[in-house]
Amino acid sequence: MDNRVAFLIWTLAGCLEIGDGIRCFFSKEPIGYFANRKRQIFHMFEVTDVRSYNRATGKLWCVFGILFILLGIPWLVGKGSARILIPICGVLPLEILSFVIYELGISRKYRKKQQEGTGKSSDCGTAENR
Repeated sequence: MDNRVAFLIWTLAGCLEIGDGIRCFFSKEPIGYFANRKRQIFHMFEVTDVRSYNRATGKLWCVFGILFILLGIPWLVGKGSARILIPICGVLPLEILSFVIYELGISRKYRKKQQEGTGKSSDCGTAENR
C-alpha cells in the first residue's frame, strides 16, 4: 500500500476523533470520554455542569484527533523507513495521556461530590448505581 494512502486513512481516523469532539460541544447531555456514549446508555457519574463538562471533553477529543493526525506524518516518509513505527508506537502513550488528563482533570472537576449522610457516591463503580 502506498504511504500516502496509509496517511489518508490515518488522517480520516483522526478526523473522526475531531468529529466526536465537535459532537460533544453540541450535546445537551453528558458524553463519556471512554465509551463516548450518553449517560443513559453507559452508566457514567453525575456531572455538576453539563455544558462545561462537554466542552472540556470535546476539547480533549479534538486535541487527541489533531495529535493523532500529526503522529501520522512519518507515513509520508519513504517506504521501508523505520520512522513508520513512530505513529504505531506513539498512539499508546497518546491514549494513556488522554486518559490521565480526563481522569485527573475533567472527571475530578465535574464529578458531583459524595452525598453527605448517605454514604453513597455518585460514581458508576458501585453496584447500587447500576
